[in-house]
Amino acid sequence: MNLNATLLGELIAFIVFVWFCMKYVWPPLNGAIEARQKKIEDGLAASDEAEKELERVRLEAAEQLKEAKSQAADIIEQAKKRAALIVDEETTRGQQEREKIIAQGHSEIDAERNRVTEDLRKQVAILAMAGAEKILEREINQAAHSDIVEKLVAEL
Repeated sequence: MNLNATLLGELIAFIVFVWFCMKYVWPPLNGAIEARQKKIEDGLAASDEAEKELERVRLEAAEQLKEAKSQAADIIEQAKKRAALIVDEETTRGQQEREKIIAQGHSEIDAERNRVTEDLRKQVAILAMAGAEKILEREINQAAHSDIVEKLVAEL
């Protein structure tokens, strides 16, 4: 066996194999590697963009939350003012109603006092007549002297 011929045959086979690999195997393999690298780069860029978008959305959400809290505080403040206004109105209305009821009570008391005073005047007139009758020891005709009784009632 000739060592030189074997080595030369193996060298030629190896060169053909390398040429074949460089011509037909390496370009698709290199293309696949480059495509994968591009896909990874795009994914990383999209990831960075998504992180930026997420941060922007978080800031926007925080701003909207702050604005919503501010609006809620304003609404609560308006509700408190409205409640205080309603309480004041109802207090005023209650005081007016109380004054009205008190005035009505006073008018009823005055009417009752006038009626009682009138009854007392009539009773005093009757007692005066009875006293006068006893003093004079004679009966006074009530029908004949009704004008005197009316004058007595008016004077009292």
